[in-house]
Amino acid sequence: MNWVHDLLAGAGVGLVGGLTSGFMGTSPGGGLVIFTVLLLGAEQHVAQGTSLITQVPPTGLAGVRRYWQGGNRSPLSWIVWIGIGFLIGGAGGGYAAAAVPDSVLQWTYVVYLVALIALLLLRRDRKEESNEACGRDDRPWPPLLLIGMLAGFSSGFMGIGGGLAITVGLAAGLRVPQHQAHLVSLIFSVIPTNIPAAWIYWSKGLMVGWPAIVGIVAGLWIGTDLGARMANRVSKSVLRRAMIALVSLMALYMSYKALT
Repeated sequence: MNWVHDLLAGAGVGLVGGLTSGFMGTSPGGGLVIFTVLLLGAEQHVAQGTSLITQVPPTGLAGVRRYWQGGNRSPLSWIVWIGIGFLIGGAGGGYAAAAVPDSVLQWTYVVYLVALIALLLLRRDRKEESNEACGRDDRPWPPLLLIGMLAGFSSGFMGIGGGLAITVGLAAGLRVPQHQAHLVSLIFSVIPTNIPAAWIYWSKGLMVGWPAIVGIVAGLWIGTDLGARMANRVSKSVLRRAMIALVSLMALYMSYKALT
């Protein structure tokens, strides 16, 4: 009954990835790469392909709803410009990843995570802004497009969904309030902008079996909702510190995998 083991292991991966996604407003890819490698024993390319394929269904919808109910909003223009950039960067990242060995992907992942940690540490806490201020649409489009392109490329190249880049880019780069940045990131776990990159991995067979895929998707639905509920009950400073802690652990683990 190997399929039962794979289904349950996948559900565990999805639940942990969903909790991480909902609590910190990131698409579940980053956590899924780590936990797929750890729990299912997959090699790096397979872990990344699995991560992207399981993000095609709108698993973050419950998390988006929870953040929306918490009073967070996102201007439509942000979604449009980030989405355009995501599509541009995603396919390029997927093709680039297929051409390099696992070790390159692992060390690139480590460097990427360390850069995100640095941005989060450099960002200063600000006073909480009103919901009206959070919803204003006055950010210029070129930085939003750039954030989308970086998120898309990181999604395709490292299989991480791009949510970390969106959250950190908005919060640390454009000074968007933390909860609002989380909402925008989760919206991109509902909009299937990672389909081009996921198709590249799928066409090359870089994914785990379907029982594990089904388990991961089911776990993501449940975990994202629970994580978003917890996030709405804590302050933005707690969310930022939790994100720094998680990304640091991910970087340490990927460094260990790259060295062994």
